[in-house]
Amino acid sequence: MSKGHAKAPSQRQLKVGEEIRHALAWLLERGEVHDPAVAATPLTVTEVSVSPDLKNAMVYVVPLGGATNEMGDALKGLYRASPYLRRRIAERVRLRHTPRLNFSADTSFENAGYIDALLHRPEVARDLMEDSEEGKSHIDEVAGKSHIDEVDDGA
Repeated sequence: MSKGHAKAPSQRQLKVGEEIRHALAWLLERGEVHDPAVAATPLTVTEVSVSPDLKNAMVYVVPLGGATNEMGDALKGLYRASPYLRRRIAERVRLRHTPRLNFSADTSFENAGYIDALLHRPEVARDLMEDSEEGKSHIDEVAGKSHIDEVDDGA
């Protein structure tokens, strides 16, 4: 595999990632992590991405109803609790080796909000309207219709 070309995850990777996500969400929901930084921030586990050899897992978390820029202490707390979390995951998920956990703030929601805000700006909305009208005209031409035909059909 060459650098820069990521291979799609296998079904096994996806299944293991989802099982680990469920186990971590369950542990966090029950308050099983006693680190003050983690206990102070309600977290949602959005995704777990597992390496092809199933030895490493990247856990993406986001604070419940909060911004990811406030995640520093919570991430440090998750890293401190990582050995405990691995043991508890090993109890709930049957694997030969429990993956090493790495944690990262999930910024996809913020990125989606930023893109949504960009798309709703007046100048972008105007450009999108122009593009959709041009696209409709092109589709009508390909289908053999013109705007004159539409007027004639309506009379």
